[in-house]
Amino acid sequence: MTWPRRLALWMLLGVGLTAGSCPAGDRVAYTPVSPVSTVVLPRDHAAHPGYKTEWWYVTGWLQTRGGPVGFQVTFFRSRLPFDDGNPSRFAPRQAIIGHVALSDPATGHLLDAQRLAREGFGLAGASTEAADLTLGDWRLHREADGRFTTQVHGEAFALDLTLTPTQPALLQGDAGYSRKGPAPGQASAYFSQPHLAVSGSLSRGGHKETVRGEAWLDREWSSSLLDPRSVGWDWAGLNMDDGSALTVFRVRDAQGHAVWAGGSLRAADGKVTVFGPADVVFAPRRRWRSPRTAAEYPVETDITVTLPSGPCRFTLRPLFDDQELDTRRTGGPVYWEGAVQTEGGRGYLELVGYGDKVSL
Repeated sequence: MTWPRRLALWMLLGVGLTAGSCPAGDRVAYTPVSPVSTVVLPRDHAAHPGYKTEWWYVTGWLQTRGGPVGFQVTFFRSRLPFDDGNPSRFAPRQAIIGHVALSDPATGHLLDAQRLAREGFGLAGASTEAADLTLGDWRLHREADGRFTTQVHGEAFALDLTLTPTQPALLQGDAGYSRKGPAPGQASAYFSQPHLAVSGSLSRGGHKETVRGEAWLDREWSSSLLDPRSVGWDWAGLNMDDGSALTVFRVRDAQGHAVWAGGSLRAADGKVTVFGPADVVFAPRRRWRSPRTAAEYPVETDITVTLPSGPCRFTLRPLFDDQELDTRRTGGPVYWEGAVQTEGGRGYLELVGYGDKVSL
């Protein structure tokens, strides 16, 4: 459910624009997410330019000579609020944004890089034929055999990775229609690709090393807003050692209560349990206070889900505490997103809205 952060980024972004800021007479019609518009693969790996926003979001763990590190590679596409009928090729209809980050306990904080460009003119693009995202010399591409390749870099590191599926894609919610709030329109189209086998290279400090690991891909697209009571959200995606995959999320109000919650557990035998709002409970165990923003994040958290066999609890602990990411320079919020582990598994946890309220 990486969806909430992605949605907020693009609703905030608009590259400094909102629909209300368009000149008189301009119009844009976004495609709504519908319960009958289910996900179809492999078609829906490609971009959906009629929707307001979408993302290709990869998180994972790498084994390096110095120990485990986490990584994130994310590409977003946003339909900008300009006149659909404007024939000019210079009209900025789509924007592409990219975030990459490395979580290394030896560093003690995130290393990250961010980019933003309008689509076209050789600067950036999101193909409607296949998963093929470009942003300058950054790329995320799905090969004909189903593998993903990515090449991204920042000032302090570079990643050149191949991500190979070991399991079928997981359709979230109802065949890919994933509710995010009490109103039916508060939803996204959403599927995940857990347990991606990772191979490739990581370069740091002038040294390049071969790495292996495991990753998770989230794909979502939407044109809708969160419920207005929402101030933030929590999300986690966990690859478990037995081959199962856990997705959980909640959207929070100002009192910390769940406006909506959900997710799924795909067991090792492939059976999927879809969670409703009452089936997911987040309970903080320990908080970390950011020295930069003073935000307090529940970096160690108990998550209890209701299965047909009864309640099951997962305790999430961070690879290290300071995994706060500031994306304000590309239109996003300051939030915590980092590598976490639990008994029998590992993945990523996202905590948004623990400083200032995220405004949509």
